[in-house]
Amino acid sequence: METRRIRLKVAYDGTGYHGWQLQKNAVTIESELNRCLSELFGEEIQVTGASRTDAGVHALENIAVFDTTSPMPAGKISYALNQRLPEDIRIQKSEETACDWHPRRCKSRKTYEYRIYRAQFPMPVKRLYALFTYYKLDVNHMKEAAAYLEGEHDFKSFCQTKAQVESTVRTLYSVQVEEQGQDLVIRVCGNGFLYNMVRIIVGTLLEVGQGRRTPESITEILAAKDRAAAGPTAPAHGLTLVRYEFE
Repeated sequence: METRRIRLKVAYDGTGYHGWQLQKNAVTIESELNRCLSELFGEEIQVTGASRTDAGVHALENIAVFDTTSPMPAGKISYALNQRLPEDIRIQKSEETACDWHPRRCKSRKTYEYRIYRAQFPMPVKRLYALFTYYKLDVNHMKEAAAYLEGEHDFKSFCQTKAQVESTVRTLYSVQVEEQGQDLVIRVCGNGFLYNMVRIIVGTLLEVGQGRRTPESITEILAAKDRAAAGPTAPAHGLTLVRYEFE
């Protein structure tokens, strides 16, 4: 039978998973998709994800593809798969795509949001999806600092040292800091991200908001090309991959 390539739009709560990528002796988003798809079609299925999110990170829209010889209509795969998946993973859309289409080999824009809950005390229902802080943050200074990150830069200072990549140059189309009531949302859109890059950006902007760094210090951090020059890595649970756009 003819092999087809299916594209999935995947949403998940990353709380109970060790990230997207397959790992030995650990449950991941990828391992659950592979397991349920293989059971559904009666053949060994291995998905390829567009973004390999870290443990605890959530997604409204990650993209995955897989190949199958099944004749099941592409649009019905999402319904059949959702009946098998754990309730914290749901397919939002399934469609057929070109057999040579690969989500990591085409130009794209990714948008991440990091949510911070500002209050005197934590709010239990937000504990899995937002970082709690009781510090007063200077939001205007954070916005000033964010502007220095926009454009094409070498983001080596905003990448974990163990990351193995050919280049640490990336383009950020926008870095926005937006107040939504007691929530503060940091929204970052770019053509690609280094390991822990968004979480390090957030940790650095938080230090700016606390008055521990100046907005202008971002230029010095970028120039240093040294992880030690930037702020801490913010916890994973506040981060959500919200949009994936392919050119």
